This record gives sequence, C-alpha cells and structure tokens, in this order.
Amino acid sequence: MITAYDVAAVRAAEDAVRRTLADGELMQRAASGLADVAAARMAEEDAERVVVLAGSGDNGGDALYAAARLAEDADVTAVLVGSRAHEAALAAAQGAGVDVLEWRSGVSPADVREALASAELVIDGILGIGGRPGLPPHLSDVPDLIPEDALVLAVDLPSGLDPAGDIRSDAIFADETVTFSLAKPVHLMPATEQAIGLLTVLDIGVPDPDMPAVQRFSHTDVAGSWPVPAPGDDKYSRGVLGVITGGEHYTGAALMSVTAAVTAGVGMVRYVGPDAPTNLLRQAAPEAVFGVGRVQAWAIGSGMDVDDASPEQLSAARDALASDLPVLLDAGGLDLLERPRSAPTLLTPHAGELLRLAQRLGIGATDGGELAADDVHRAPTVVAREVADRLECTVLVKGAVTAVVPPTATGQPIHTQADGPAWLATAGSGDVLAGVCGALLAAGLDPLRAGALGALVHGVAGDRANPGGPVRAMDIAHEVGRTVAHLLRLPG
Repeated sequence: MITAYDVAAVRAAEDAVRRTLADGELMQRAASGLADVAAARMAEEDAERVVVLAGSGDNGGDALYAAARLAEDADVTAVLVGSRAHEAALAAAQGAGVDVLEWRSGVSPADVREALASAELVIDGILGIGGRPGLPPHLSDVPDLIPEDALVLAVDLPSGLDPAGDIRSDAIFADETVTFSLAKPVHLMPATEQAIGLLTVLDIGVPDPDMPAVQRFSHTDVAGSWPVPAPGDDKYSRGVLGVITGGEHYTGAALMSVTAAVTAGVGMVRYVGPDAPTNLLRQAAPEAVFGVGRVQAWAIGSGMDVDDASPEQLSAARDALASDLPVLLDAGGLDLLERPRSAPTLLTPHAGELLRLAQRLGIGATDGGELAADDVHRAPTVVAREVADRLECTVLVKGAVTAVVPPTATGQPIHTQADGPAWLATAGSGDVLAGVCGALLAAGLDPLRAGALGALVHGVAGDRANPGGPVRAMDIAHEVGRTVAHLLRLPG
C-alpha cells in the first residue's frame, strides 16, 4: 500500500523529529539524499551542467545545500528566485564555488536565461509543501526557459502544484520528484500527479503519522485483498451480481459489463434487459442467467438511457435502489439517484457525468457561480467529494488517475489508482470497470475497496490485453480473469 499524508500531519511529524536532533540536521539529511539522487541521474545522463532554482523556504535550502555537494564534480549555478534565501545554505553553496545569480522579480535576466539554456539538470527548489497553487508571477515563464532535453528534478513537489492535490494549476513538470520520508497528496492525486514524474521517497527518519490522506493499492496488495473462494464456497456464497445495463440501442455495454463480471470471478450474474442485449448475452456469456432474482449486489446503468430503458429494467433498478443491497451506478444509472441511500453505494462517473450529476444536485463552483466543465477538470476530487457528501456514497471518478472518494464523515482516505495505459480511454472501457467493481461489491467488499481494487485490475488488464498498443474494451473484459490470476501469484 502506498500512503500519502496531508501537509499538517507531515509538518507535525517533522517537527517532532527535529526537536530530537541537532539544529539543521534534518535539512542536512534531506540535502544529502537529494544530492545523491541528482548525482546518480547526472551519471546516467552524462550531465555536467546544473542549474538550481532556489526559493525562500526550506526547499530552497535543501536545493542550495545539494548544490554545494554537487559543485565538487559539476558546473553548478544557483538562481535565487525568492524574496530571501536560506543564509547558511547559500553560504555553503558560495563556499563550494557555486555561481549565484538572482531573479527575485520582474522579467528573467539575460544571465539566468543563458544559464538555463545550457542546463542539463535543473533542480526545482522554488516552492515546497507550504506553497499555494500556481507559480509566482515573475516565474510564470520558467517552464519555457528550461530546455526540453534537460532533466528536471523537483524538491518535494514541482513548483506551482497544489500540495493538497486538489486543484490543477500552472506548474513546472518534473521528470522526477524527490520527497522526504513521506509522500504527500500532491504525489498521488488526479489534478497533480501527471507533473510529478518518477516519485522517489527518501527516508530521513520521520515516522508515518496515524492517518493517511490518500492511499493506493500496489500490485502486490491484490493477493491479500481479492475475494478468493474457499473449498466450501458455492456460487451464492461467492456473490451473485444483478446487472441492469445496455438497451436496444446500446447492446455492447451489456456484453462488456457482464463479461467483465463473469471473468472477474463473481459467483453468478443475473442480467435484466430487453431482447436485443439478452439474445446477444445468451451466446456471448452463457454463464449468465436472466431476469430478477436473488442477488448480493447490483450494477446499474452502463449504456442505459433512462428515457429509453425497458419497463423491466426501470422497475428492477428502482427496486434495487430501494433495497438494502449494495448498488453500483454508472452512466445512465446516475440519473436514478435522487437522495442518499442507507445501503452501500458506489458511483462511477467520468468527468462529464460527474458535472451533470453535480449540477443536478445544485453544487456550484467555488466562486459561487454555476459549475462548469473546467471546474471539474481543475478540481475533480473536490467536486466528487461534494457529491459524495450530498448523497452519502462513494464516488469513483474515472481518468488517467482514477480517484475513489468516500464521504467526508467516514474519515476514510481517498484512494487513487494509476495502473493503466492511456489506451484505456476508449468506448466501453467504463462498462468493463463497472462489471469488475460490481463483482467485488457482490463478493462483500465495501465501495471504497471495491472501487480501488477494481480500478487497479481494470488498468492492469488494459495493459496486458495489448502491451504498448491500442486495446478494445472487450479485450480488456476477457483479460480480467488472467490479470487477477497474475496478480494473485505476485510475491507479497
């Protein structure tokens, strides 16, 4: 399990350790580790010219101390970009022969542009976890001044990113981010992770706080979390999933969601739908049974238009929502949920569906205006949390980084997964995900765990279905069972 902790918890943990150490020791540990990583990357890239961008805070101090260490074997320039500099670290850098330039305000000086233009490694120590989203105005063009072939190494986080990971903002994009002892939400959240690059966490002796803010399952966690049948189990004890998906005009969703549930290992699938998808499923998924009956959970809505759904589908869906059984709602099924349920509920919208659902619930933008697509793009987990709190359910927001967001009142951390290739952004992929997550709900997993594990397996299956290339959704569905077997065999 990968865990990240919010800024307040990290600062409290660091302060507790700092009180037990000599003055400056914790910073020296961080700077030494940062310099070691930088030196290793320089050796790999055969790089000799380093530019350090040093801000006013501790990140700037870490970067300047690292510059002093690197100056023994490299041509190092430090650019002071904040209103002040860490005095002891600056003295160490100057004493080691580091060339020091200033860019504290205004347009970039010519000597700074020249230094950056020739840089082979850029260490970004401008802003740290105490910063606000966005770059300082005078540094807004920094990303354009860094050569495309230069390696960018960020200290704690790429400058400009939201430390909480909630809001997408203008920032430097790093090839690698070096953080110390503890990952932070910025490293794992959808709005920020794509700017992180490779994440390297260095141990400087700070223990984990009690409660994480974000968690992520690793591949080796699957063996201890996936519902594996025991010798005495039967199809009912393993979980029966009721599936209400597809329709006369969207038959594919039914095939993909049911196929994914069957290959994920559910005990049995009951399908409720009109003639066209039912007849296709009788051939494509002969394991399925048809019509309403006893189930342990429901998956509702993939490829289903409420205005075009059959009377049987609508009746079964409304009965499911009124029951005490776990329910997954996807796509058209989201339109059926008007109020909180007392039973476990998992919503699986993409960004557009999340926007429509939030607007229907009367959720507005942070500035008080009407919520728009850009608001969801900039802050997907913020909007998802609002929906989760209003409906007292768990919301899985699909994307390159999938976030599974529980209601605030539960006190549970957000789960995120980023296991699949970009090729997964294809028609029907979400229908497969709904089938996998539904199977896990039927097996007795809570919505948060079902959503996170389902997203992991879905992503890995998408990669394994055609490594490095395009993949069709039905191939992902067929790959799910083999993927689960592969993950269960991984050593813990």
